[in-house]
Amino acid sequence: MRYKTLGMTGLRVSEMALGTWGIGGAGWDDKPVEERQDAIKAAVECGINFIDTAPAYNAGMAEKHVGQVLHDLGCREKVVISTKCGTKFVDGQYIRTCRSEDIIRQIDESRSNLQSDYIDIYLIHWPDASVPFSETMKLLDSFKQQGKIRHIGVSNFSREQMEQASEYAPIEVYQPQYSMVYRDNEEIIKWAHEQNIGIMSYGSLGGGILTGKYREPKVYAPSDSRNRFYKHFQEPLFSKVMKVVELMDDISAKHDNVALSQIAINWATQKDFITSSIVGAQSRKNVEQNAAAFDWKLSDEEMSMLDAEIDKIM
Repeated sequence: MRYKTLGMTGLRVSEMALGTWGIGGAGWDDKPVEERQDAIKAAVECGINFIDTAPAYNAGMAEKHVGQVLHDLGCREKVVISTKCGTKFVDGQYIRTCRSEDIIRQIDESRSNLQSDYIDIYLIHWPDASVPFSETMKLLDSFKQQGKIRHIGVSNFSREQMEQASEYAPIEVYQPQYSMVYRDNEEIIKWAHEQNIGIMSYGSLGGGILTGKYREPKVYAPSDSRNRFYKHFQEPLFSKVMKVVELMDDISAKHDNVALSQIAINWATQKDFITSSIVGAQSRKNVEQNAAAFDWKLSDEEMSMLDAEIDKIM
């Protein structure tokens, strides 16, 4: 495993963070609880010391799985946990709410779910236009003063929103979507990196499309994240992404047929403006396979080839 310093936080984190949206269960493939929790255990065993979760991931279930595994392993102090506030999962729907009363309730529920007195990184999951940034950021700063959280961050914010919010408390971590098939946030990420804000990017495998598992277009249920959130599973983007996957096949063949996910992970983490790339997995096998990405690197030529093909998606 490789490690970087997460911006101004000073935390040394693994370049791959375990994403737990799928581990939470809702909107993803069905897996037994034991298999989900074993994926978290495998991550720790592979040297991953950074885990990202949220109360919105199946109404706290992902947080509970993380908390239980770290408790059983007795390694809470060795793992950096990132969780969020401002979004709820109710009756299959994601609801944004940054009202103070909701966040005050969420912080205590999250600490209980995680079986931890403190949270290393606390992010605003999505901006809520109905609540002033001053109210939310001052509340998070009070949590920091109380020792409930150690660092403040935001996810899915624009640069303007980050600049406005940072007037009331320093933003130390930024979590945007970023992958070979989604580069819309690249300029904001570079700007945040220049401000010494730690970058933990999500969607690194494009919802799984960069694993090579999906070679033909398919219709998914309305609630499925591959239909609702990741638009490249649908035409016209799907066919363009397949061209990138074909290039990844060629690169894989030159590296002893490594898993395509390792190429996607290396592509993201070899960007100097990405501190850690969040990669979701629901099984030990997938976690171990993804972590093996750090046993090798893409060459400069391979990075350039991929960038050129990726540019055609835009």
